[in-house]
Amino acid sequence: MNKTAGATATDAAPVRLDPPSPTVPAPLHRAITLLAVISLFIGMRSDWSTAIAIRPAVGGLITLGYAGILILGILALAVRNRRALVLVDAGVLLLGMMLALCSYVLGSAMNDETVLMTQATHELVHGHAVYGHEWPWVFQRSHVGVTKTMSGGADYAFAYPPLAVLLNAPVYALIGAKAITFVPTVLLMVGAAVLWALLPTPWRSAATAVTLGFPMLKAYAAMGYPAIPALVLLIPVVIRWPSIGAGGRLSCSDIVRAGFLGAACATQQLPWFLTPFLLVGVYALRRGELSARAALGVVARFTGIAVVVALAANAYFIMQSPRAWVSGLLLPFTQHGVLHGQGIMGLSYYFSNGSSRLDFYSYGSMLLAAGLLVLFGLFVRRLGPAAVVLPWCAFYLATRSQDGYYLMMTPLWIAAAATAPGSAFASAWQPRLPLGRGRAVSAAVMVAVLAPAAVCVAIAAASGPPIRLAVSDVQGNSSGISGLTVQATNTGDTALAPNFASSTGGGASAYWTVRSGPSVLGPHQSARYVLVPGNGRFPLPNRERLRVRLRVFTDRPQTLSSTDIHVPKR
Repeated sequence: MNKTAGATATDAAPVRLDPPSPTVPAPLHRAITLLAVISLFIGMRSDWSTAIAIRPAVGGLITLGYAGILILGILALAVRNRRALVLVDAGVLLLGMMLALCSYVLGSAMNDETVLMTQATHELVHGHAVYGHEWPWVFQRSHVGVTKTMSGGADYAFAYPPLAVLLNAPVYALIGAKAITFVPTVLLMVGAAVLWALLPTPWRSAATAVTLGFPMLKAYAAMGYPAIPALVLLIPVVIRWPSIGAGGRLSCSDIVRAGFLGAACATQQLPWFLTPFLLVGVYALRRGELSARAALGVVARFTGIAVVVALAANAYFIMQSPRAWVSGLLLPFTQHGVLHGQGIMGLSYYFSNGSSRLDFYSYGSMLLAAGLLVLFGLFVRRLGPAAVVLPWCAFYLATRSQDGYYLMMTPLWIAAAATAPGSAFASAWQPRLPLGRGRAVSAAVMVAVLAPAAVCVAIAAASGPPIRLAVSDVQGNSSGISGLTVQATNTGDTALAPNFASSTGGGASAYWTVRSGPSVLGPHQSARYVLVPGNGRFPLPNRERLRVRLRVFTDRPQTLSSTDIHVPKR
């Protein structure tokens, strides 16, 4: 018996592996298609539950979507030639669009971006100025959050380049406020189709996954974020971007790309951070085949076209009020918004009691952006493929470092991975380093270039809170707080104007009202503050191990001081 069993195992025919065939789909292609199919599942249960309750017809479409996902999953694994798998890729894209429309029809909560874009579009359509005005009532009317500033106020003004508003305006004139979310949603689907068409065949379904499968971009589009139109405009720029200016001349497609880059920069500020890396990369690539003057000429012509397009999109608003236009575009950099996000500023916001030198996070962010651009130019042969990721690293050090700054541009990562590989930079020009390019020298250069940013972060994180806080009386219970008494002592040599808020997590409440206490704490001055929540009561969520924090913000200098609020359990 054992001999027979052994003979059977030994004599069993091996699994046959067919040799590669030009008509058989590559394993990578099949895997990417299957992952895109799986990505369509994400968020569908939530959409289905909502739809069945309020829009059964949409729920029926989502139910059919489940069947479509299963069928496409079978086909992704079973089809035997490339053409059939390309058709499956197209089916995944179309199903992703249908499900995206279902998500849009179900609607989503508004936020500050939604109401700002709506009001700015309304003002433009009715011939009023967009920049230089604040609209606090639209936030109160819509009951949405607002970007609070360190000075104790909030940002109620439109603070983006105007092209997204210009794109919204004609649709707004036809269908009203729904245009603010409808236009970005349609543009996202257009961007998914464009990325799908421009990517190499095996990569196409990755476009569907990252734009329509994962729900993050759909959610941003449904809230009217101007970064979505900017992303769509950047897609044709980034696809095969190392070929820009090849041979020393701008082709028709390069001219179109320059126009799209200018339009993206006229839509939202995020493309401003990507643009220097692309221009430095184009110079290095062309310098590898041309003289310095010729390479610089290519970059200058490309930049000039982008600038002309950007200025053309802004011309109407510049003529209205140049000063208001400049102030509006720079507001995200000058507003001094309160800390928020997932970046390194959490060392001071989440893991310690604050910092007297929050400005150094901003200095570190700027120095990191500049340092990464320098390193990109010095080591472009190695870092060239990462040109579309490097710019966003600076936001990790900023005082406002929401993950949206990274993830809204992730489709560009796919575009670069598929069409700007390392081999495209093999002959790119790199400046000489004084002591050569050995590993030790390269590492030393990287450390030297990035050290200033690291030092700034260390200063910000190591600086303790400037105001010592002692909460002596808490009015309220585990369901909410209606008042506090706080003893505050300025431990530094600079007068500070404290603004009080509270938090139970990543954000901060509206500012509390100071019933008694000085508006400015002088150096080494101590004072007693009686505080009440701005809305009369600060509600507390019902959960275990809840940590309630009192936050004290000051502006010029930007500082943060925090302490725990021990809420009575009664």
